[in-house]
Amino acid sequence: MARALQARDDTRVSIVLRCPRIASMPHHTLFATVPPSTPTHGADLTPMQPSAAQAVPRGPDAHAPSRFTEPVRCAAAPIATVPTPRIAQRARANAHARPSDDTDAPAVRLLDDLFAQASACRASDIHIEPGRHQWHIRLRIDGRLHRLDNPPAHLRDAVTTRIKVLARLDIAQRRAPQDGRLRIAVSGAGFDEFRVSTLPTVFGEKVVLRRLDALPDGLDLTGLGFDATQLCAVQHALRARQGMVLVTGPTGSGKTLTLYTFMRELDRDAFNLCTIEDPSEIELAGINQVSVNDRAGLGFAAVLRALLRQDPDVIMVGEIRDTETASVAINAAQTGHLLLATLHTNDAPATLARLTDLGVEPYNVAAAVKLITAQRLVRRLCSACRLADTPDPVALRAAGMTAAHVDQALAGCWQSYRPVGCTACRGTGFAGRCAIHQVVPVTAALQQRIAARTPTHALADAMRAAGLQTLRQSALARVRDGTTSLHEALAVTDDA
Repeated sequence: MARALQARDDTRVSIVLRCPRIASMPHHTLFATVPPSTPTHGADLTPMQPSAAQAVPRGPDAHAPSRFTEPVRCAAAPIATVPTPRIAQRARANAHARPSDDTDAPAVRLLDDLFAQASACRASDIHIEPGRHQWHIRLRIDGRLHRLDNPPAHLRDAVTTRIKVLARLDIAQRRAPQDGRLRIAVSGAGFDEFRVSTLPTVFGEKVVLRRLDALPDGLDLTGLGFDATQLCAVQHALRARQGMVLVTGPTGSGKTLTLYTFMRELDRDAFNLCTIEDPSEIELAGINQVSVNDRAGLGFAAVLRALLRQDPDVIMVGEIRDTETASVAINAAQTGHLLLATLHTNDAPATLARLTDLGVEPYNVAAAVKLITAQRLVRRLCSACRLADTPDPVALRAAGMTAAHVDQALAGCWQSYRPVGCTACRGTGFAGRCAIHQVVPVTAALQQRIAARTPTHALADAMRAAGLQTLRQSALARVRDGTTSLHEALAVTDDA
């Protein structure tokens, strides 16, 4: 039975409770401090019930002293039954952390079905979005979001909590964003790993899960979608002993996968290969991978400086996002290291301007950067239902096709297609995606223009004059070989 001891001083009354019935906390003492004017004789000192005691998990923290300070306002707030914040948090986590084979948990079954459906549909992202009266689930398939049937409204919080438990997030924290990872078993497909992000919104927490696919075993440079000229330029840049290779594009355009493939093409036995990522997404054998941790003072720039003292040959930087990282990366690329990195820009000419905006002098950009590849992902037409399309010469010319290509289309030398939709592609007309690239090797002539602070549009004109494909031209090449539709090519690229 709980015993209460009162100690009064000039400013407060302390009530000390000992609860022998809590087996997992034999020496726990709960403290409550109240003003001396507050009556305490009517407080309910009933010890904690066995069910509550059983909910407290055992572990290394179970015997640590715990304190909870709160004014006791009336008898309706029993002191002894108020758990400490840490104990309450662990108790709630223990209550929700049920195994996935528990058929009595609707939230667990719903989440298991959702993961299975996402795997079957090749979804790259799962969006769980709260609303005023209902919540929604959407899957991003081939770059487009598809909404599922509305789930039961009462399961929203349970599903969110379940995800946070699996990702080892703080289930009691609902007012701040959190990031984590989870790994689940999918029937017949091994394991799926997801990066989890939570964000508080007006109507509750929004959760986004991004699938972290393993790098395909057979993927190489030719499988990335480079044409013969582009492939030759990339291979030449990767054979260099120093310099910077940049991969650019918007979020979700496959930049990280391209960098991983570049790293895998290098000799891992002969070179010291290192990566700096936020976070590390795919494990690569024979490569030293480091995840940044801003809270611990390990940002991109700090880790890059540390890696330069580790005798690296090749360094991959997940993203150049600030002036400090850009400066250290440029210096590394000029001092005997091959540095691979990404930037968020629309195309290759804009990449050079972005580095200048980050404070890098143009002459350093010209000296360090050896190759830029900008890329996008376009949806592949479903081969089971695509339909031959009659070419419209006006539309083809407006899209940027040359007169020779338009004449070839009218002569039947190549055939364009349009999407239809079938059961194989779930009615979308598309199945999977492929990459389109703009590959720009930095030649001596281009170096002179960069050092002379040539405007971006003039750099773009010079690249076209040198015969380098734009992203639009690369997309139109995928139209001519029947990989994608003209509408899709225009949707993902800017004007030629």
